Amino acid sequence: MVDQLLRATAAEGGIRLVGTITTGLTEEARQRHQLSYVATAALGRTMAGGLLLASSMKRNDARINLRVKGDGPLGGVMVDAGADGTVRGYVDHPEIELPPNAKGKLDVGGAVGSGYLYAVRDIGYGYPYSSTVELVSGEIGDDLTHYLVSSEQTPSALVLGVFVGAAGVSAAGGLLVQVLPKAARDEALVEALESRVSGLGGFTPLLQAGKSLPQIFADLVGDWGLQIFPETQLVQFQCGCSFERVLGALKILGERELRDMIATDEGAEATCHFCGQIYQAGSPELEELIRQLRADQAESASS
Repeated sequence: MVDQLLRATAAEGGIRLVGTITTGLTEEARQRHQLSYVATAALGRTMAGGLLLASSMKRNDARINLRVKGDGPLGGVMVDAGADGTVRGYVDHPEIELPPNAKGKLDVGGAVGSGYLYAVRDIGYGYPYSSTVELVSGEIGDDLTHYLVSSEQTPSALVLGVFVGAAGVSAAGGLLVQVLPKAARDEALVEALESRVSGLGGFTPLLQAGKSLPQIFADLVGDWGLQIFPETQLVQFQCGCSFERVLGALKILGERELRDMIATDEGAEATCHFCGQIYQAGSPELEELIRQLRADQAESASS
C-alpha cells in the first residue's frame, strides 16, 4: 500500500482517529542512513508519530520537531514532520544493534534508554511552542502518548510499529486515537476505547494481514458512528537541503577558512544529517564565495 495518512471521527465527533502507513518512507530512511534493525524501528516509529502529531496542525507549512534523547547506545533520534505530509529524520548512531528484548522484539527501549523527549511545534506563524517530557519507556509510542497527555492535556493513545527483516522494511505506520472534551466525561466510552486499543496487538500485524486504514478504523470503532474523511493525504520522506544552502553555510565561515579548504582539500564536502545527501563544492565554487564575500564587504564599506 502507498504511504498515506487518513483521518476520521467517531462517537459523534468525540473521538478523533488518524492512521498512517509509512512503509516506503521508512525503508527509504533505512537505506539513506544505513540503519541497523533497531535503529530502523526507532526512527520509523518516531517518523510515523511525527506525522500523526502534525496532522492536527492547521497550516500546511506548520511543522513539529521531535527529539528523543536518551542515555542508551542509540544516542538520540531527531525527526522533523510537517502538516504537508513530509518527514525526515536521523539517529545519532545508526549502526547500533541489540539483541531482542524479553518479548522477542526489537529492543528500541534499550537502545534509547532513559532521558527526555523534546517537542517543538511551529504552527507557521509567531513563536514555536516547546515542550519537554521525561521518557516513559524509550519505546517511542508510550513516550509520545505521555507527551500528548501531559503537554496537551488530551487523553490519547498511539500505536506505532515497524517490521524490518533481511529484505528491508515490509510494514510501518501508526494509529493515533484521541478522546476529545465532548466525550472525555463518558467514562464507559473511554474504558471501552482503551480496551479496544489495547486489544489491537500492534499496528504492523494489521498491515501484514492486508488491512487498509479504513478497515482498521472500522474494526476499532465501526459501531460508534465512524465518519472517515474523504481526503487521503500522501506522505513521503523529503528533505529541504540543497547545494545552494550548503554554499550559504560555507560562506558564513569567511574568506580565511575558505582559503584553507582550497589549499588543503581543493574544496569542501558536507553531508546532510537528515537525509544523508553528500554535497561537494570544488575550488571554483569556493573561489566564487570568496568573490561574493569581498563584494559584500566593499558594498558595506561604501554605504
